Amino acid sequence: MSSPKARRRQRSTRVVAASALVVIAAVVVLGAVLSGSFPLVSLAAVLAVALGGAAVRITYSELVATRRAAAADRASQAQSYRVIAEQRSAEHQEFADAMQGRVSRAERSVTQLESAVVASQGRAAAAMRKLGAEARRADAAEAEGTRLAAALDESEERAAEAIVRVSELEQDNDVLRDENTGLRADLAAAGSWPHARHA
Repeated sequence: MSSPKARRRQRSTRVVAASALVVIAAVVVLGAVLSGSFPLVSLAAVLAVALGGAAVRITYSELVATRRAAAADRASQAQSYRVIAEQRSAEHQEFADAMQGRVSRAERSVTQLESAVVASQGRAAAAMRKLGAEARRADAAEAEGTRLAAALDESEERAAEAIVRVSELEQDNDVLRDENTGLRADLAAAGSWPHARHA
């Protein structure tokens, strides 16, 4: 394939050659007309037609060559664009695959986090149930402790009353013992008194 500069030079040469042929035909016809000779004018006319045909042929070959070069350029550009489009398509596919991989990883992470959240919620619910049971047990134990403390206070109060009562009973017992001892002494004295009277 020829370079653009070579094509320009070749085109210029062809166009110059065609223009030169047309100018030569015009000069020949003008010279024949000025000579006034009919055979010379006829020969000049035939020569002008031949040179004009040659100029048209050269111009046509230039046009065909230009069109072929333009078609080759368009084909080359189309090939280049096709290669660029394939590269972009491959890059786009790579990007789409990378994004799909990132999305898949993100979805897996979200699924794992959701599972972890559900598990944490389950553990939290179990802990709350356990805490509720422990709180109920603590409330029951506190109520039992309050009841036992009241019972203990009541028992201590009863024990204090019993101690006071035992102390009173001991005092009463001492008094009765003293009275009993006095009565025995009186009885013994009274029992010995008749003997003394008989004596």
